Amino acid sequence: MSAAGASRPFVAITSGEPAGIGPELCARLAERQWPLRPVVLGDLDLLRERAGAFGSAAAFRPWQPGMQSDVPEGTIDVLHVPLARTAVPGVLDAANGAYVLGLLDRAIAGCVSGEFAAMVTAPVHKGVICESLGAADALPFSGHTEYLAEHTKTPRVVMMLVGGGLRVALVTTHLPLARVPAAITPQALEETLRILHADLVRHFGLAAPRILVAGLNPHAGEGGHMGREEIDVIEPVLARLRAEGMQLVGPLPADTLFVPHTLAQGDAVLAMYHDQGLPVLKHASFGGGVNVTLGLPIIRTSVDHGTALDLAGSGRADPGSLFAALELAATMVAARAAHAAA
Repeated sequence: MSAAGASRPFVAITSGEPAGIGPELCARLAERQWPLRPVVLGDLDLLRERAGAFGSAAAFRPWQPGMQSDVPEGTIDVLHVPLARTAVPGVLDAANGAYVLGLLDRAIAGCVSGEFAAMVTAPVHKGVICESLGAADALPFSGHTEYLAEHTKTPRVVMMLVGGGLRVALVTTHLPLARVPAAITPQALEETLRILHADLVRHFGLAAPRILVAGLNPHAGEGGHMGREEIDVIEPVLARLRAEGMQLVGPLPADTLFVPHTLAQGDAVLAMYHDQGLPVLKHASFGGGVNVTLGLPIIRTSVDHGTALDLAGSGRADPGSLFAALELAATMVAARAAHAAA
């Protein structure tokens, strides 16, 4: 039986960087019942060790594809992937870089095949993965989002963070600020808006989503006095897509876009660059926010924080973002099923 056909669909949860907080956050999943059935991908001994370090009573059961038996209370199913070398909390080891990528590869394959209905990712450490791949000047791994796009052969994906009552998507992501204006081309903006609109319909159950679009420049360019990107790029794209029926508001000055009166007019915000939109969302929801990758053929959500090496092994890491990511994945799975059946 595939994940889609199970009474509670399976969701793959990658436990991330083994020296970070991901494994112990995964151990906390035993504290609740979930609408999706979690399968943690990681090393069984590592998960048991991290759970024991903070006194967790969680039990871990080896999971195999096709396993349908009920999960006893307080038990977590684990698809065992062995570490290359024993992990020490807070101490990065490039020997385990391939292990981290292996978790992602297995989750992607399972989602593509239908074995898993979605994947949820704990944090990884880009630097140690690049070191493990023998990177010199180039960066062979720039993040989950780009890796997922490459391995699902998706030409463009969109990063959206959800939390604090907000949905904020980005046209550009991890770019130096000096390179942002050139990256906001008519094609990039149009493709981003089409992906955002389609996935708000398909995965969030919004029949006619309203999208608030930020300008690039202060005061949205103020009629060209503070930059012409709004006039030359953003406004023409919005006009063209409005003619197709999309509900788009903007370009709006970013400094007043996030006030309650304006936010009430939209279902999501599209920001032009990383630090234009995400500081507001993280102020509203840090520790409980969720990173969603839109445009993929699979559902992927993630925590909104990093590996927190200084907290690893302490038991003090907050599982709120991982819990929220799993809850949102369940909502998206249900919305996708309803959309497909409509």
